[in-house]
Amino acid sequence: MPKRPPTAQEFVLDELRRLILTGEMAAGAPIRQDALAERFGVSRVPLREALRTLEGEGHVTYRPHHGYQVANLSMADLLEVYRIRELLETEATRLAVPRLTAADLDRLDQAMKDVETAALAGDIIGMTEANRRFHFIVLDAAGMPRLTRLVRILWDATDAYRARYYGSADSRDRVHDEHRAMLTAIRTGDADEVVRLWDVHRAGAVASLSESVS
Repeated sequence: MPKRPPTAQEFVLDELRRLILTGEMAAGAPIRQDALAERFGVSRVPLREALRTLEGEGHVTYRPHHGYQVANLSMADLLEVYRIRELLETEATRLAVPRLTAADLDRLDQAMKDVETAALAGDIIGMTEANRRFHFIVLDAAGMPRLTRLVRILWDATDAYRARYYGSADSRDRVHDEHRAMLTAIRTGDADEVVRLWDVHRAGAVASLSESVS
């Protein structure tokens, strides 16, 4: 079945996310709605709706009389989000690991390979999407939809940080090694080790980003 074309709002939302995550629209840059509407070939209506969605995700900010701008990256913000993620993801992981099926493990293995393939191709967006899939295969297995909804909101808020982290070849190699170790621990059913490795995974990203985010 052919894929249904996106609505104008979905199209604009995807394009704006891409521009922000690739750095084409830099942190702190003002968002010129007229220019973007012309570039995307849409009216201001779907553009405004997409910007409201991005504002809710934390990718853009709005100031009266000034308009929208790309959100600035902040280490304090990142640390707060990652601390909340640690609390929620630890709870979910302990519940999820014993519940993961053979089919889930196959999907994890494929997601891990997709992360590596995208990284080799320099496809940061593809790497971000596959990495998210890898993590949420585990989290969704916890059977706590409210918790995983909250974690998704937190992930949305830090995609720009994640994309910057993936811009480093050393970081990409570290992600691959950590994913392989996590999958090994998951296969053995060692939930404590998976929790420990996820802590290392988050800490590595924070340490790397602390060199470029104030």
